[in-house]
Amino acid sequence: MSKVKIARKSTRIDMTAMCDVAFLLLSFFVMTATAKQPEPKPVDAPASTVQDKLPEDGVAVITIGDKQVFFTIPRAIRKETFKLVAAEKGLPVSESDLTNFERVDGFGMPLNKIQGWLKLPPADRTKEGVQEGIPYDSVNDQLAVWVKQARQANKQFLEQQMAEGKDVEFKDLDIAIKGDAKEQYTTVKRVIDILQEQKKNKFFLVTGLRGKDF
Repeated sequence: MSKVKIARKSTRIDMTAMCDVAFLLLSFFVMTATAKQPEPKPVDAPASTVQDKLPEDGVAVITIGDKQVFFTIPRAIRKETFKLVAAEKGLPVSESDLTNFERVDGFGMPLNKIQGWLKLPPADRTKEGVQEGIPYDSVNDQLAVWVKQARQANKQFLEQQMAEGKDVEFKDLDIAIKGDAKEQYTTVKRVIDILQEQKKNKFFLVTGLRGKDF
């Protein structure tokens, strides 16, 4: 008697539905992801095991590297900070200067050169060697002026938000120091002294994460 042949069935699996889900997830992550903002001065922060993260909003960052100092101001108060600094130093600024400054994520230029720097194309502003750092020595301490007026601009911004009936926490501007691991101690100490002279004794120190057994 001949054997009965069993018909072979296809083992092909329809992957259409899985591909659709994968592309939907990819689209979701791309649209909701936050792009990393360019740093005014890339530095290699010292390593630590601390896993606490900086607040996402309302933090000004002082970056230190190669004895140069750079300042990143929250976008909501950038224009007002520049106006206050310019008024204190007697520097005439145009609306174009204020608009360009508002678009800058971080900077490191003396006041007498900042307007010329703002007129450069965005790609040229971040080229290596273009920015020379904010003066922070005791004779020409422009960093102290920027910090003071950024705190004042933040205060005015929060007062305006509260006057409009918005639920906001009234607090001083948070400041973080991000220094290169190989930076000289005297430079970092000078920046800390500037903050303490303004009675700003609480600030963040940015570090890189390492293993506990490193």
